[in-house]
Amino acid sequence: MKILVGNDDGIFAPGVRALANTLALDHEVTVVCPDRERSATGHGLTIHQPIRAEKVQSMFVDQVTAWACSGTPADCIKLALGALLESPPDFVLSGINQGPNLGTDVLYSGTVSAAMEGVIEGITSIAFSYGSFTEQQFQPAANFCKRLLDHLIQHPLSEPMLLNVNVPALPANQIQGVALTRQGIRRYHDLFEKRIDPRGKTYYWLAGEVMEDLEDGSADLDILTDVQAIRQRLIAVTPLQYNLTATHSLNPLLNWLTPLQRR
Repeated sequence: MKILVGNDDGIFAPGVRALANTLALDHEVTVVCPDRERSATGHGLTIHQPIRAEKVQSMFVDQVTAWACSGTPADCIKLALGALLESPPDFVLSGINQGPNLGTDVLYSGTVSAAMEGVIEGITSIAFSYGSFTEQQFQPAANFCKRLLDHLIQHPLSEPMLLNVNVPALPANQIQGVALTRQGIRRYHDLFEKRIDPRGKTYYWLAGEVMEDLEDGSADLDILTDVQAIRQRLIAVTPLQYNLTATHSLNPLLNWLTPLQRR
């Protein structure tokens, strides 16, 4: 299988190296990643300056073809699909991200956005994230990625979609299983720290604390949220889509909008 791999932590991140090298044992792997860390860039695209890409000769096993790209995570996948690859890949993977992408994190995540770019082009895609910002034991997560990909090959999905996968930062023998999950709510109590630079000018640094697992009012309460699954030492697999239409609100809004249609 032809696999395209991206991320938002950059081409030199250990997570993408673990993922690509593990998959290269059985698949044709091409890596296209930002040339530096581009976390929390969402689905941003570069349109006001050129995008450059250079091959990377080290960091990966010989079977992997790797490119460092000056653009965003979404740029990397668009460039790979539109210019760097001779034919479309069978799957687009993103990660393994340093830190989880749970709940509403997916709206900001470059990791998820890179994978979403694959789905927009009709390719089943997976975003992989590791549940720690400091630990770097990525191999158990990479091994699960390979198992999941093999399962997808043997049991294809009915339509292209994005699977957002979060793996607990635990040894493999302490992970309690795999759960199909729904997106939770992971809001932050944002704080902007006001600081003064050496020239006496003011700048701000975004900080704050996460408020996890807020009730989202969903009727699917028998399905764990991704945040709950991670807390229970489960690998969370959440199907995502790029259509953000609030379909449950369409009919109520029809009646609400009717008075505006009268002249």
